Amino acid sequence: MAAADYAGAVRAGTLAAARLHQRLDLRPTIEARGGNVDVFGAIHTLDLPLLVRPLQGLLGAYLSDPAPGVLVTTQRPMAIQRFTAAHELGHFAMRHAPSLDDESILRRMPLAGAPVEDFQEVEADAFATGFMMPRWLIQWHAARQGWTVADLRRANRVYQLALRLGASYEATCWTLVRHRLTTAPTARELLRTQPRELKVALLADYRPDDYRGDVWLLTERDAGTRIDGSRNDLFVLRLEEHSGGGYLWNIDQLRDSGFAIVRDGLEAIDGDGIGGPVIRRVTAAPEEGGYGLLQLDERRPWEPDPPLSRLALDFDLTGPEEEGYSRAERRRLLEAA
Repeated sequence: MAAADYAGAVRAGTLAAARLHQRLDLRPTIEARGGNVDVFGAIHTLDLPLLVRPLQGLLGAYLSDPAPGVLVTTQRPMAIQRFTAAHELGHFAMRHAPSLDDESILRRMPLAGAPVEDFQEVEADAFATGFMMPRWLIQWHAARQGWTVADLRRANRVYQLALRLGASYEATCWTLVRHRLTTAPTARELLRTQPRELKVALLADYRPDDYRGDVWLLTERDAGTRIDGSRNDLFVLRLEEHSGGGYLWNIDQLRDSGFAIVRDGLEAIDGDGIGGPVIRRVTAAPEEGGYGLLQLDERRPWEPDPPLSRLALDFDLTGPEEEGYSRAERRRLLEAA
């Protein structure tokens, strides 16, 4: 039975998400490899039938007869697909009645201020938010990146956090309010900055054909983590380079990983220093959506010694989800082959 009021619905959905996290033992895995909560992977683990299809007028659906199953549209960006899948998973976990879900699931987010009539849907929304963006995961990413609470009031930091959570920028802003990591007025101020502005600033003088893809700012702090993105995404690597000592980042390794270098430049760290480290800033575009290991070494080109520094991370840029198997199902089928 759904909750009788808004606060009760949010509480019930949040608790159900925490219980499923615990049941699936997700936290140790995520903290070990980084990245986001694999919503589609959780659906697969639970043996909940999933169909990814073009849906007219709907983002997703939950069906219970003759057996439980969920539908997710192919016609939205990956962050919305993930939130929709988590919303439908919430219906399943909380044994809700069947539901056909349209754009309203994006407007009903807790604290976003939209009017509410159906508390079953509020429960599923709260479940989706709690499942994708638990407080501990936000804190884990902040600690990894060296972000403080003050940093979470800066639009460029919140945008990068959203990418690592696999959520939309707007959803991340309101979730920070829910976890009392910022205030509602601050969230409204953050939302005055559109993600496109942040992408333009990150890409500097490089202009892509369009700005539909996201722009990831990657540093040595992202080593060992997993990047889940889409085919149109771009990487901006900002790496400290000790060129005064002859150490250079091997950008050819980036090309070998399937990326085209569209911009490569240096930024001084200390304008008065001579021979000190600089910042190597490289913008890379995937030549085709793919997945694999990205590894860059900082070394003296003439020496076979171990590298001074290394950036290695897993990436999957095959999103959004396409018709057929989800990416999580495809990965597990490949691992089992």
